[in-house]
Amino acid sequence: MRMSELLFDKMNLWKSYKDVLHDTITLRNEVGSVWAQWEGKGTYLTAKTYTNEHIIKSREVEIWNEKSCIYNNIIYPKTGSNLPCFGMDLMGFSDKKVIIVFDFQHPTENYLFSVEGLPKGRGDYRFFEPGNHFSENIYIQYCAMDEVDEHLEMFTTYLTKYKNMLECEKPTGNDTSVYKDFDAYMTKLDPVGGYLTGKFGKEKADSLVNDFLFCYD
Repeated sequence: MRMSELLFDKMNLWKSYKDVLHDTITLRNEVGSVWAQWEGKGTYLTAKTYTNEHIIKSREVEIWNEKSCIYNNIIYPKTGSNLPCFGMDLMGFSDKKVIIVFDFQHPTENYLFSVEGLPKGRGDYRFFEPGNHFSENIYIQYCAMDEVDEHLEMFTTYLTKYKNMLECEKPTGNDTSVYKDFDAYMTKLDPVGGYLTGKFGKEKADSLVNDFLFCYD
């Protein structure tokens, strides 16, 4: 397979998940919503933001090359209703090494958020500790790239639950200080900075983490 075909193949690894996201929750672009489009050492990155009447932002980053594709998105709801964020870490590192993570991520530290009727996480995952911003229902699965869509139904179920929360509570506040501790914790936890430094340089990597991914810290 030619390089261009490999890149296209990997770039579309998470297409079904992104389609479900946009089909389930109405997200719109604002002016300046494309925060970054980078290329470095054969690796490509795009960073965008979306919003709607009940969401401060949905900020997504996609990083891909001929071997891997990583899609990360956190939806920050508007404030005043004690709602969690909804986070997606969809990480395809190689054909046989894929980690799928999605969860209701509450901004309050040591708050064990839970949704009745959804599976419960085991609680022994590296980087993802239920009760420390991650919920009792954290969904983490390991698979191969040709198996990613086997988890799409559960992703749809979780995302639909989240949509229902937004529609029920209809939050309207814009107090981003609510997310200060959450973003500070995620900044320390997230291992992406070192990887990005190797591909795009330290200045860009630091800016992405501090000015885009977790800017409420």
